[in-house]
This record gives sequence, structure tokens and C-alpha cells, in this order.
Amino acid sequence: MVTAAVMGSGAWGTALAKVLADAGNSVTLWARRPEVAAEVNDTRRNSGYLAEVDLPKTIHATADAAEALAGACTVVLGVPAQSLRSNLEQWTGLIDDHATLVSLAKGIELDTLMRMSQVVTQVTGADPSRVAVVTGPNLASEVADEQPAATVVACSDSGRAVALQRALATGYLRPYTNTDVVGAEIGGACKNVIALACGMAVGVGLGENTVAAIITRGLAEIMRLGVALGAKPATLAGLAGVGDLVATCTSVQSRNRTFGERLGRGGTMESALRAAGGHVAEGVTSCRSVLALAASYDVEMPLTDAVNRVCHKGLSVDEAVVLLLGRNTKPE
Repeated sequence: MVTAAVMGSGAWGTALAKVLADAGNSVTLWARRPEVAAEVNDTRRNSGYLAEVDLPKTIHATADAAEALAGACTVVLGVPAQSLRSNLEQWTGLIDDHATLVSLAKGIELDTLMRMSQVVTQVTGADPSRVAVVTGPNLASEVADEQPAATVVACSDSGRAVALQRALATGYLRPYTNTDVVGAEIGGACKNVIALACGMAVGVGLGENTVAAIITRGLAEIMRLGVALGAKPATLAGLAGVGDLVATCTSVQSRNRTFGERLGRGGTMESALRAAGGHVAEGVTSCRSVLALAASYDVEMPLTDAVNRVCHKGLSVDEAVVLLLGRNTKPE
């Protein structure tokens, strides 16, 4: 059993807090808004994200970061990628010097082009061996509903990875360990961008053949970037790569896929954002940072470039599709 602080009460943070509690651990869930913490404690629900899910009574919620982090040997970072640094800067002095730091965020930081584990080590001063990543085909609502799923626990310290694996193992979630943190993070950061592309294709009325082609060519892009950064191809061919990519690109529950579909139907960025309840799809930001990271390694990512041009350069979805389908033919 571990004493865990889950910092972030969004859908995935809340779902993982449930997993940890169901696995028999002591769990405190930190919420930015006091009313969310109060709702969890009083009703065992988080109506803003997982409205139909009954949370275990053993989860204690708080809006006080110091209370959440007190005594925690496992700190799960469940805030969005682009706000991870600012939150960590406030929390660092409250985190135990030996705690395992677990990143759930999937993205590349815009200003620095750092992966999330790099942001964690830079801000906290923690040795990289203390930082783990949990990633995979894990739609939060399905995990919270206890539908069978698998995930990847990536950490350069295999002992910490195994300890975290045990802390997350339940009858419905099967964690696998991996030492390839780079591969796990690149797979997670890039798949949101490809899911936007899939959503756009569906939105303009294209079918399964097109979606399959986008997923396959998207994986090729991800693998090119991952290998350039030192990732293992096997990682990206597994749950953290192909698995996460397929789930995010094909599910109507995927925020990125749905956001892209709204754009494909002719919606503006503003209208798509309103329809999403103000929640920005991570891929909208990640396409910029992933593309910049790829450029710095001289890696070509045409799908990511097209998504970036739609989201930030005024390119229409129809024009983006023509560009993609009109590229020069060559061997696969």
C-alpha cells in the first residue's frame, strides 16, 4: 500500500484516484476549486467530469495542496501539460524528497519543448529516476466504469516502476512496466494531434479507410520523432504508442477526436471550444510544440503540420485534406 496524493481532479486524475483507492492505497485528491473537493467528500461524485461514477469512500478530497501532499510517498500529477510547471513551482517545497513523482500529462511544453518528465525534474530538482509516467489507451470514463483496460508505467528505475505497478493493479486495470520514458511520453503527446486529424476527416464526411490511413501514417510520424529522441520502436508499437493512438483516434469519448470533428463540420475554433464546455483539446496546443520539437531534430511530420495550420494558421480543413492526399507518392 502507498500513500498517494493525486494533484488534479479532472477526469483522468479522478479516475486514477479511484484506481488507487480500489487497489487498497491511501488516497488524497487535490482539487483546484474548493467546491469540487466538497462535492467529492459529501456526495462521492465529481459531477464536472465523471458524473455517473461513485467514488470510493476512502478517497479524501481537499483544495489545500499542503494537506494533500503531507506524507505522500507517491505524487500523481494530473494537471494539464501547459500548466504543470506553474503548479509544480507552488508544490515543490511541499513534496517529500524521496517521493515518486508520476506524470499523467500528455504534451510538450510550448516555450521549452520539454517533455513532462523533464519539466518535473527541472522544477523539483528530483533525480530522473524518481519520475514515472503513466500512459496508454485509458479513456477515463471507461476506466472509472471498471471496464478492462491496460496501461504503461514507465520509469528509468525499474524498482519504482514495479512499486507503482502494484499500487495501480486492480481487477479492471492491468499495468505494464517499461523503462523507456521518452517513448511513453512521445506516444502520449503526439497521439492527440493525430486524433484531431482523424476527427477532421470524419467531420468532412470521410470514412474508415481515411481514418485508418491517418492513424497508420500518424504512427509513422510519431515513430520518426520518437526514434530521433532516443525512444525504442517497441514502446511505440505497444500500449503507449499504437494502443493510445487507436483509442484516442477512434473513440467518440476522445476530446481531441470530437474537437477535430467539430472543425471538420465547419465550426470555428471558438465554436468548437464553446461546444467543448471551454475545455481545450490538448492536441490544439500540442501540435505547435510537437511540430517545433520535430523541426529541431529535422523530422518531417506532415499530418502534424496540417493540424497546426488548421488550428493556428487559418487553413481550412478541406484544404488540409487536399494537401495530405495530394502529397507525392513514394514507397511506404
